[in-house]
Amino acid sequence: MRNPFKGAGVALVTPFNSDYSIDFKGLEKLVQLQIDGGTDFLVVQGTTGESPTLSQDEKMKVLDTVLAVNNGRLPVVYGAGGNNTMTVAESFKKIPAGVNGILSVSPYYNKPIQKGIIEHYKYIADHTDLPIILYNVPGRTGSNMLPETTLALSEIKNIVAMKEASGNMEQIMELIRLKPDGFGILSGDDAITMPLIAAGADGVISVVANSFPEKFSKMVSSSLEGDLETARKEHYDLLPVTKMFFEEGNPGGVKVALKVRGLMEEHMRMPLHPVSEGLRQRITSETKSLLSK
Repeated sequence: MRNPFKGAGVALVTPFNSDYSIDFKGLEKLVQLQIDGGTDFLVVQGTTGESPTLSQDEKMKVLDTVLAVNNGRLPVVYGAGGNNTMTVAESFKKIPAGVNGILSVSPYYNKPIQKGIIEHYKYIADHTDLPIILYNVPGRTGSNMLPETTLALSEIKNIVAMKEASGNMEQIMELIRLKPDGFGILSGDDAITMPLIAAGADGVISVVANSFPEKFSKMVSSSLEGDLETARKEHYDLLPVTKMFFEEGNPGGVKVALKVRGLMEEHMRMPLHPVSEGLRQRITSETKSLLSK
């Protein structure tokens, strides 16, 4: 099974109302913005979607809303990971028709050894026919998936790609160098997406694309086409706001920009907290500037 997820993917935020209920109207507008803005595929209930604070029922309602608005126009990937292997596999039974793949983070907190990570993914891959994107994010999980671990897992038919958010360029390039044909490497860090694609990556699962799908998708497509002059322009246009978005945690920053665009309010569920007033003002100013370009 070859990787079907290439180009600019977006890790959709979950909009909330002031009472912290889900703002489904805002979600509908966000999905439509992505479709209109050139995004290549949608990722539902990743960390950016505040998945740890949503109930299973809420997650399904969010997914159903995205599927309804999308109406088959873009591939949809659903985030389903965890540190209880059997529970993760069991959760796959609830994934509805219309979902095209699964993003599954490496087990967090209990810090398995590399062999444990391999056995975890072997088990869950055996419990679904959907293509699986691995997700390495050591800053959140407490453990790093080494290239040799990813390469071992790439031999499994329905494990098709890796979202790499280690931030270790040398590690990611080694993976690109050694990976089998058809296995995808997706950037998990917006700020290094353009150089990673230039080095051979297939795309990204992005936070920034929530608020700037037009510019971000142009940067990604230009990078993939080898038009590095255009890609660099978009990359450096977006770099200041990208850094701001992650200054005080994700998705607080990107929700400020989405509010500027009139799609939703900034509300997040605890324990996340809105960004400081100074950062809010800087993001607001930079967002308006980018939208005018």
